[in-house]
Amino acid sequence: MAFRLTLGTALALTAIAPWATADDWPAPVRALVEQGLEIHGEFKAPGDLKGYAASHQGREMTLFVTADGEHAIVGNLVDAEGNDLSEAPLDELIRAPQEGELWQRLEESHWIADGSADAPRVLYTFTDPNCPYCHRFWEAARPWVEAGEVQLRHVMVGILAPDSPAKAAALLGADNPETALHAHSSGDGIAPSAQPRHIEDQVYRNNQLFDELGFYATPTTLFLHDGRLERVDGMPDEARLVEMMGGEAL
Repeated sequence: MAFRLTLGTALALTAIAPWATADDWPAPVRALVEQGLEIHGEFKAPGDLKGYAASHQGREMTLFVTADGEHAIVGNLVDAEGNDLSEAPLDELIRAPQEGELWQRLEESHWIADGSADAPRVLYTFTDPNCPYCHRFWEAARPWVEAGEVQLRHVMVGILAPDSPAKAAALLGADNPETALHAHSSGDGIAPSAQPRHIEDQVYRNNQLFDELGFYATPTTLFLHDGRLERVDGMPDEARLVEMMGGEAL
């Protein structure tokens, strides 16, 4: 799954100002809001139309209100060359802010740093201690991590086996979590063990985040590419691995 920003149009995009309540919107927009539509931002569209980026139950859409403010069209707008003029506002006003919020949630999750804190590239990867593909991904990333080019941040989850939560907690609660993870991934497997309540709660919260985001595989890895958030489910192939790491290994 990939999220990318398309900037192929000249639409003027603006976020909804704090004062822009439903009372400030044209009547057709207010009617749709009353039916459950959520407005994320507005933009100036061609032909004296006013555009709105909106969503309903997770489905993104654009609205275009006529100059008299009396009518709204729900759907995509295309130009004379067939270019979709709806994608850019949806990217800018809905997807990009959501991606920023998700990146913040990842930063605030409970992870083990693998690699230099000064690495120019950071990847968050959901890791289960019993996941063989997580081990393979850890091994495949060694050239970039050891060169100081990439830092992997392992968001430890316990979902694959009954002892996965206890193993994840043991890694998070180790005196040196990075060293413990390195030993575990190198073949010296961590033993499940009881940990303080706050450490076990960290695993629980990571599991919740994994579920809330609708992820289904470990590793699931997220990273920034050209300023946009991308996601890779499972073990990437060689070409995708190089893309994730930002280029060929040095």
